Amino acid sequence: MSTQSANQVDTSQQDLDTTLKKMQLTQRSEDSVAGKLIYWVGIVFALLHVYFNTLGTWSELYVSAIHFGGFALICALMYPAAKGQLVNSKLLLGVDVLMGLAAIACAWYLISFEDALYDRGVKFVATDWFFSFLAIVIVLELVRRTTGWFIPCMIVVALTYVFWWGPYIDGIFGFAGLSLETVMFRSFFSAEGMFGSIARISWTFVFMFILFGAFLVKSGAGEFIIQLSRCAAGRFVGGPGFVAVLGSGLMGSVSGSSVANTVSTGVITIPLMRKAGFPAKFAAAVEAAASTGGQLMPPVMGAGAFIMASYTQISYVQIIAIAALPALLYFLSVGFYVRVEAQRSHAHAVETDQQSIGEVFKEGWHFILPLAVLVSLLIYGFTPTYAAGIAIVSVVAASWLSKTPMGVKEILDALSQGAKNMASTAILLIAIGLVVNVVAMTGVGNTFSLMVTDWANGSLLITLLLVAFASLILGMGLPVTAAYIVLATLSAPALYNLIAEMKLLDLMIAGGLPEAARTIFLLIDPEKIPLLSAPMSAEDAQMLLNLVPDDFKAQLLEQALDPHVLAMVLLSAHMIIFWLSQDSNVTPPVCLTAFAAAAIAKTPPMATGFSAWKVAKGLYIVPLIFAYTNFIGGTTLEVLQVFFFSIFGLYAFVGLMEGYLEGPLNLLMRLSSGVLMLGLLWPHPFWWLQLICVALFIALFLYSKRSK
Repeated sequence: MSTQSANQVDTSQQDLDTTLKKMQLTQRSEDSVAGKLIYWVGIVFALLHVYFNTLGTWSELYVSAIHFGGFALICALMYPAAKGQLVNSKLLLGVDVLMGLAAIACAWYLISFEDALYDRGVKFVATDWFFSFLAIVIVLELVRRTTGWFIPCMIVVALTYVFWWGPYIDGIFGFAGLSLETVMFRSFFSAEGMFGSIARISWTFVFMFILFGAFLVKSGAGEFIIQLSRCAAGRFVGGPGFVAVLGSGLMGSVSGSSVANTVSTGVITIPLMRKAGFPAKFAAAVEAAASTGGQLMPPVMGAGAFIMASYTQISYVQIIAIAALPALLYFLSVGFYVRVEAQRSHAHAVETDQQSIGEVFKEGWHFILPLAVLVSLLIYGFTPTYAAGIAIVSVVAASWLSKTPMGVKEILDALSQGAKNMASTAILLIAIGLVVNVVAMTGVGNTFSLMVTDWANGSLLITLLLVAFASLILGMGLPVTAAYIVLATLSAPALYNLIAEMKLLDLMIAGGLPEAARTIFLLIDPEKIPLLSAPMSAEDAQMLLNLVPDDFKAQLLEQALDPHVLAMVLLSAHMIIFWLSQDSNVTPPVCLTAFAAAAIAKTPPMATGFSAWKVAKGLYIVPLIFAYTNFIGGTTLEVLQVFFFSIFGLYAFVGLMEGYLEGPLNLLMRLSSGVLMLGLLWPHPFWWLQLICVALFIALFLYSKRSK
């Protein structure tokens, strides 16, 4: 890195350090008594979790309770109730220590007295009431400290709906109600509420991969990724922008946090982009959009892959394999914006004294070994938690091949940092478990899905728009993972049914309906059976499907469609929701990733948010591809075909939005780019027509140079 470039990076790092110091007025410093306590508590609970995930045979309910108690203590110490100078006061520290110890006491009570509760026939005594209420109050308070008031208020509304005001509502959302004792039992003592499946995902998959990321960063892998990205793309025209895209994608595939991704890579990439000639606002927007994409990139995917695996019962390995090409498509779409802006702004390559790719690999090749170990173990069928545990050990072993091997101190630092990185996420997931439990108890998820389907009048496109709007609203108050969980619980059934019905219609149009499925139509309208034995029009197929009562449609889908197809349809529904849940990172008015990038670039936060929203348009387009094509679950040829044509379609979309490719586009050329985009992205069986569109777009691309 040149001296001038290094000075720019140092200046931005100083600006970021100033911002972080302001943030420390809401968090305790590492040098304080609380900071040292957090350090050692983090190490202890990190080691406990490694044991639970590798050798331990404890009850999942008990481990979930311990998970809550440990991370509640860490979270209470990290995020005190007061702000400003009171953060480091001894009185406040004492209060927070007591809160953390109270959380541990709740976990101890559950483990010690669960059997006694069942011996009494699940009849609460005073201590049962006390500890169950105390646990819920603690989790609400800690979530308030880390995310604000939205989630605690949502949980309170959800819980009170079950035992209090649900019976007073008329219409489809009316609920007869359950006793408060039942609600508290299912929220605290059962494996359905705070300590249910979401908590299990938290202390298994999510924690182990966050810990793996902490070890990688501590070993120096982050610096290697950035340096490798600079070598690969830094010398091209607009190269620093590609460095941001490539570096953020690689870092995000490990960290799974868009804001952390922005902070860690943005201090390098944003100054480089500005030096190359990119506008400051655009540089911040690219970093925010690329960092958001890190949550779409396997293997971590911001914990989404693990939750998706739990919801769909599709293996984690299969999910990350399917998610790789769509993630690459997203990063290409951001890269197209970089290329267009580089041409328009006359951005140039940044000459530096950086090392060659060969030299970087020679010094850092050992950082690839842990990822190779992780992927190999997953492919060979080991569980993700076991694979992550071995990969963590391989990080330490690989570091011994470098100039800075990890010793005892570095290992302890990584354990503590992993626990700290996990604290707010753990409490958040435990809290969201309460909402998921309410949805399960009341059946409101099915009600919501039916309502969405009714509003959309059976239209998949309108349903997607409604889900996108709901994800944006939820994302204003919920972190991405929480927004995905809530939205998937509520709307995944509606999306699943509509996509599956679309597959069924295609089968009916082709005349390939299985005999077992025809019997259902036979029961409904025997006169229509002759239509099912041969190809039919889309209108006839829709007419026949409309005759099937809703109660029979699930059975019809199971009889007509292959189980693999149904599994991929379910995965498509969840992948759509997961992608749309990311939009709150880059969509005003609440877009924390864009705001973090704006702080580094010294640009207006809201204006940066709108720029990031534009650059990250792949978040909306790729889910449409999921819904209307075989991009998920198709044959290898079908998937590659969709991928290939989508690349050109997304580039054409950028040309339409920006009015620029290699040079400015006049109105006719711009509209032509939009038509070609539709021809490349809109699903239809004529692949030769898409090839013609590719050829026409290439011609438009080359012609745009003449107008430069």
